[in-house]
Formats: sequence, C-alpha cells, structure tokens
Amino acid sequence: MSIPHTVYKAHATGNDFVIYADPDGEFEPTADEVRFLCDRHFGIGGDGLLRLTHPEHVRDVSADTAADLHAQGTEWFMDYRNADGSLAEMCGNGTRATALFAQRLGYAQGVGGEPFRLGTRAGVKTLVSLGDMAPCGHDVFRVDMGPWKRGETDAFNVTIPGTDGSARGTFVDMGNPHVVSVLEDGESTLPAVEALNLATKPVVAPVLESDQNAEFVRIDSQDAGTDTGKATMRVNERGVGETLSCGTGLCATGITLLAKTGIHHWTITVRGGTLQVDVRDDRVFLTGSATLVGRIDLL
Repeated sequence: MSIPHTVYKAHATGNDFVIYADPDGEFEPTADEVRFLCDRHFGIGGDGLLRLTHPEHVRDVSADTAADLHAQGTEWFMDYRNADGSLAEMCGNGTRATALFAQRLGYAQGVGGEPFRLGTRAGVKTLVSLGDMAPCGHDVFRVDMGPWKRGETDAFNVTIPGTDGSARGTFVDMGNPHVVSVLEDGESTLPAVEALNLATKPVVAPVLESDQNAEFVRIDSQDAGTDTGKATMRVNERGVGETLSCGTGLCATGITLLAKTGIHHWTITVRGGTLQVDVRDDRVFLTGSATLVGRIDLL
C-alpha cells in the first residue's frame, strides 16, 4: 500500500474527501488506491482524495515549479485526485478542507493569523481563516481563487440524457473547466433545478476535449442597488458525478451570473450548504465552511 495506515475524512459543504498528510513524500497514491478509498461501499467514501504534501513530492510538479512555489512562500501543496483516480487541477472546496486539516496539524495559523498559501495544480490559493460566520457556518475560510476566464455567454448547448429539454451554457475556466447553465429563466426548457437527474452525466456541445464540470443554477433574487444576489445551484463534476457542492463551480456560477446580471456578490445555496462568491475583474473569492469528520485507521 502506498498510502498511510491512518487517514481522515473531511468535507466542505458536503463535498467530501479522504485526506492525509505526507510531509516526507512517502505516500503518493495509485489510481486504484484512490478508487478504493473513495468507494462508498467498499472503502471510506469521498468525492476525491486530498494529499497534503510539499510541492517537490508531487510527481507531476516540475522542479522549477516547486522552486517557484517555495519562492512565493508556499510550503504546502494540495495533491488532489478525483474519485475515479484521475488527477484534478483544482478543487475549491478541497482547499478549505485542506486548510482546516493543516490548522489542526499546526501547519497553518488560525483566526487572526497569517493567511495560508496553498499550492495547487492551478496555482497558489490564499486562504484566510474567519472562524464561525453566518450564513456560512463553522470553521469558515475565504479563499482567493485567483484569476478567471469566461467564454462567450450561452455559447454551448447542454442536455441531460433521459431528460427532456436543453439549456444554453457559458464556459468558465477556473483552472479547471466549467459550463454553467441558468435555468428557470424563460429560455431554458430543462426541468427546474431541484428536479434534474444529475446522476446522469450532462452532454455539452460543442464537445470540450478536457471534459467539464456542469453547473445548473437558478437566480432566486437580485438587488442592483446593493450589488448582491441569491441563487441555487447543482453540479455534476467530471470524474465524480453529482456532488453536494463544488467550489470552483460556485465561482464559475458567480462569474456567469455577473455576465448576465451585472451583480458581483452572490450568496449561493447548494445541497451541502450556503456559500458566498465575490467576483472582481481580475479574481474571485469563495467563502464557506469546512469540517473534519473523523480519523480512520486502515486495517
């Protein structure tokens, strides 16, 4: 086994993970081990696996990149794998779970302390510990998710096999690819957000070679005077299926809603909780909770 005998279970608004620390670079998991650990019947169960290690211990991070991360003051790296064993560029919710785990291990400072700089395959993400905060909950972190790129609004057609109707989708690059569809807007013919069958992988056309996460969102309210809005979202993640939350997907949703409404600040409810997304011209911030569930000793 190339994983430690002791691992932990964590989640961030229901997006759940198996997580462990590997400061010496001894426990890089194989794809089979990731699939086993994340299996909800034969393993522990999770949407993915988080390995907290140093950049130089991550096989697909070059020596130059590792040196650059250290030069930026980044000591720790989030080596994230999807539940199917594939590598993933980023996981916004995973950064919060990783930061809380690092806090508990003494690798990151708590509320009022220095921000935690975490390396990812999509660059450095900076997290600030906020403690308990409404409406997000306990152990809340604000993550600077960095720059974003958006394609032409509504340039994609999105369908779900076995479900009548279609919607237009907008491509957003958050370091990983997303296509966001706004439903219940008078134009989409897909069912309401709550009625979707997202156990079936959505089909996006034109096809993206990278595959994509697919988000479906409803605008619940908006106030141009305060530059705020509320929305509800569900997501099907590539390599995973439907998850209760997706951090980069929440950011992609906020970016798409900005393009459609001009509003920058969104409170978004997903099946796993409520988070806040604040979009700027050059970057986006995600605020939400994280939870450590327990410790598991593998036999």
